[in-house]
Order: sequence, then C-alpha cells, then structure tokens
Amino acid sequence: MSKRPLNVGLVGGGRGAFIVHPHQRAINMDGTRRVTAGALFPDPKIALEEAANWAYPIRGYGSYDEMIAANASLPDEEKLDYILIVTPNHVHFDPAMKALKAGIPVFCEKPLCLNLKEANALVKEVRKRNIPFGVAHTYLGHWTTRLSRFIVRSGLIGEVRWVDSYYLQGWLATKLEATGQQQASWRVDPKRAGVSGCGGDIGTHALMHLRYVTGLEVTHVSAQLETFVEGRPLDDHFTVYCRLNNGGKALVRASQICIGHKNDLGILIAGTKGTVEWRQEEPEKLVVYLNGQPDRVYWRGAVTPGDGFLPKDMPADLLAEVTIPSGHPEGFHDAFARLHRCFEADVRAWKEGKPFQCDGSKYANVEDGWMGIAFLETCVKSSKNKGAWTAMPKKI
Repeated sequence: MSKRPLNVGLVGGGRGAFIVHPHQRAINMDGTRRVTAGALFPDPKIALEEAANWAYPIRGYGSYDEMIAANASLPDEEKLDYILIVTPNHVHFDPAMKALKAGIPVFCEKPLCLNLKEANALVKEVRKRNIPFGVAHTYLGHWTTRLSRFIVRSGLIGEVRWVDSYYLQGWLATKLEATGQQQASWRVDPKRAGVSGCGGDIGTHALMHLRYVTGLEVTHVSAQLETFVEGRPLDDHFTVYCRLNNGGKALVRASQICIGHKNDLGILIAGTKGTVEWRQEEPEKLVVYLNGQPDRVYWRGAVTPGDGFLPKDMPADLLAEVTIPSGHPEGFHDAFARLHRCFEADVRAWKEGKPFQCDGSKYANVEDGWMGIAFLETCVKSSKNKGAWTAMPKKI
C-alpha cells in the first residue's frame, strides 16, 4: 500500500498573507503532503474564521500553542508530521522552539528568527533532538540552481574569484507602509522585522544563494545599510562587500527601492576557468562563459552529460529531479514544491528511525538560518562603523 500523505500544520497565513499560498500549493502539489491544520492569525477569533474559510477543510486553532498541544492526543494518522511557519519574523522563534520540544519537525520562513540569541537556541535544540528543520530559501528549489551548484562545486569553472549575488525590487520605493499595506508595514518595523529591513527580507536570500552554489563562507564584511525613503526606521537598500574563506571576494546586495525591478534575484560567479550566470526571473536558463569558446546555455530538462563541458558521470539524483520536459516551464511554485519534496523525504526517514540528510544540500537547514542572522548582525555592526571591515562570528 502507498504511504499516507504527510500532515502539515500552518502557523500564520491568514488575512491576505502572500507567502502562505505558494507554500500550500507546493505542499499539495505531489499528493504526498497536505495541509490539515492551521493557527492562521494572532487573534483567536480571526484565526478560527480564517480556518473555516480556507479553500478546503482544515482543523482550525485559536493559537499555535493550542495546535501543538492538541497534536499529542490526536490519532497517529491525524498527527502533524511537520509545521510550516509563515508569520512575520518576530513570530518565528517561539512556535519553532515549541514544536521542536513537542517532537514536531519544522519548516520555517526566512530569516530564521530575530537575533543570534534565538538562532543559537534553535540550533542547539535541533542538534539535541536530531530532528528535521528547514528554512524556506525558495530559490534553492529551482533545478538550475542545483545545476549551477554542481558546476561550481565540481571545479568546472576553476577557483572562485568573484561573486555578485543580488536581489533587487522596487515595491518599497515609496512609503507604502503609510497606507496600512500589511506586507509593507511589518517589514519596516524593527520590532517585527529585526535589525535589518531589506537585508533581512531579501538580502538573506542573496547570501544563501552565494553560499549554496559556491560552498564558500563569508569571513568579513564591509557594509552600507541605507534608507532612501524618509522616515523609514530600517534599511531599504543593502550593499555588502565580502571576503570569502578561499581568498575570493563577493558583493551581496539588495534593494527594495529600484523602480522597474520586480523580483530580480541573480548570481554571477567568476572563476579562473569560466563564469556562471543565473537569474530567477529566467529560471529555466543557466549560462556558462568559457575562455575562447562560445557561450553555453543550459535549459532545465535539456542537459546532456558528457557534452564537452559537463562530465559524463553527473549525479543521478540531480538529473532525476527534473519533473517535466524542457519547454514546459517550471516556476516559483515548482521551486517551493522541490524544497517541500526534499524536506518530506527527510521527515519520512526520521519518522522511520532511518538516517536523514538535512545537511543543506537540498534545502537550507537551521545552521544556514543561523548564518543568515549572524550575517545581518555583522553587517549592521559594520554599517554603524562607517563600513569598517568586520569579522563574522564563529559558528556555534
């Protein structure tokens, strides 16, 4: 018999929250996972109303405390197999920690939490319990991101010299938060967003993409966190020059005041033998530039091992991740689905008492989340010191 679908509980997602909808579509995409419960809003009455009005039947709870506590007494086939946290940043730590202590795996939106104190506690709890924990860095889920990781980490473009990892948007070019717009309001509020606005919201994506593809770590930063919209308490423009642990350099940059840019995340990696370039607004395509050779353009689903650049013995699991033929575009929801699919595999293995990965190779883990928070705090420190070179803290 086939295995039952995993049960997923939502923390947050009510009253027009954007990010919950790509997640819930991705969760349901394969038929092997399903959203079955939710604590969807801080106000218990609204939380129950939102659950009652969900697109399909789910169990509604007035709070995530109730949802986590109730889980223990449910029949095994109804118990939550993992929770998904899609709240503003200040409500990441508490439900994550409570779920972990209740023995429930966690998939959490980025950034991991508000500060290093919270990040340290989450890392220690995950290690103590040896339980799956994922951080939703969406763009790691594009298959071409996986291909670029293979190319760079296999040394096919030589030693990495320079990385430009960026995420540009224009939606906060005006004081949108003054209109009461929900998505804008919490992102510019230090109490809800943390120490950095633009950096925390999208700069962490640029950092994670650099680390995931190259396998390199940032050792020192020289940062400028700037606010162009008058009266905004957090940065809306984030520029960080970085030293890498292989001696290379990088630029991690993000902006939310660049009119005309919609969701422009991209990366350029220059090595001693060639350069790789990728943009998430054209996620089916990866370009490789080699000295004295024509540019090579690789499309998801149309990659041939042993083509004169790619080796014949490419990883079978990488090639097997393609779900539909080339020319039938994957997109944003597919990237989310690939992350949940990989997290599901680890949750199932964990539940069966088998070894599981959760090593950052398929999705960002709690240590990756920790690194994002460490990066933000170091960048804020550097920016306040006029961009002085500042060392990253040691990993715990």
